[in-house]
Amino acid sequence: MPLRYLTAGESHGPALVAILEGMPAGLPISAQAIDAELARRQRGFGSGARMALEADRVEIVSGVMEGHTIGSPLAMLIKNLDHEKWHGKSIPPFTVPRPGHADLAATLKYGYHDLRPALERASARETAARVAVGALCKQFLSRFEIRVAGYVVSIGGITAQLDSFPLSDRPEMAEAGDVRCPDPLAADRMRERIRQAMQQRDTLGGVVEIVAYGLPPGLGSHVHWDRKMEARLGAATLSVPAVKGLEIGPAFENTRLTGTQAQDAIRLNGDRLVRPTSRSGGLEAGVTTGQPLIVRAAIKPIATTLTPQQSVDLVHGVEVQTQYERSDFCPVPRAVPILEAVIAFVLADALLEKLGGDSIDELLPRFANLRQARLPDIHMDNREHLFWPDD
Repeated sequence: MPLRYLTAGESHGPALVAILEGMPAGLPISAQAIDAELARRQRGFGSGARMALEADRVEIVSGVMEGHTIGSPLAMLIKNLDHEKWHGKSIPPFTVPRPGHADLAATLKYGYHDLRPALERASARETAARVAVGALCKQFLSRFEIRVAGYVVSIGGITAQLDSFPLSDRPEMAEAGDVRCPDPLAADRMRERIRQAMQQRDTLGGVVEIVAYGLPPGLGSHVHWDRKMEARLGAATLSVPAVKGLEIGPAFENTRLTGTQAQDAIRLNGDRLVRPTSRSGGLEAGVTTGQPLIVRAAIKPIATTLTPQQSVDLVHGVEVQTQYERSDFCPVPRAVPILEAVIAFVLADALLEKLGGDSIDELLPRFANLRQARLPDIHMDNREHLFWPDD
């Protein structure tokens, strides 16, 4: 069965709910590890006031017994502590849509009589449920020594110089700081740039890089558009609020190179097939190569700004200025664990697709026997073939 999930809940409703279906039986589950990921989502320089109000904790309500998955759907609940300030209270009308938000588009689609329902569901608060799902997927992937981690590449035009830092060390270095950038000099400049945006009553965007370490070759497929890993990663990544662009490896840099410069040469190291570079970002033709998978996401500046923007009052039919709704100044550092989560889900799904099986005990030996990028694992018969014979 393919892995799939659903989330439910509004930003200021009682709770968020996530249901994950397809996780095999026998996986040890740590609620504390899920809570740790939720706490990471709440940290980051440039966060709004709500992060000081919420202390997210997950409640696993089904699918786990005696600390292990049982093969049935996993249901998780995260209470919205801010709900108490809204429960039972009359809320003033919200009739001025904010440019860049779901307010107007969702109202045109669903015919709302107030903009609040659009805001409530489209809010990035929903991503807490996805981080919980991703935390489960990370626990699954860790059984196969696969790790998904990320860091900030740029904020507000300030770009880290990453070549000086080993790829394997960048996430840990980034996590030590509140902007989640492994380059300490760039991190200081990013922090100052965020302070400037706060003073200017504005917001900033940036770029986040997510890396998956330890992937085997052969996840995904080249044979259908919807099984290609690029397509699956793109759908998951672009579903995150404020993410407007995606890059696998140095894709845009590759456009400035020639064909001979933009590929990863195949070399021999003993009997292993190795790549001295990683210009493909760990994917070729929709399939993992066994190299680290590198995904970059472009995050736009948050549309809710302290500085009013031009809009229209939908009740009175006049041009007015937007009103401020509590939000972040810079979502980029907090986007790291969110993007890790959605990518971990895609990779867990692809690994389950590759291995099959209903329990961890079935999956582990199958993983150990996967074909690797080694000459002994590849069997060429070295003869002529008549692939399309005459009838």
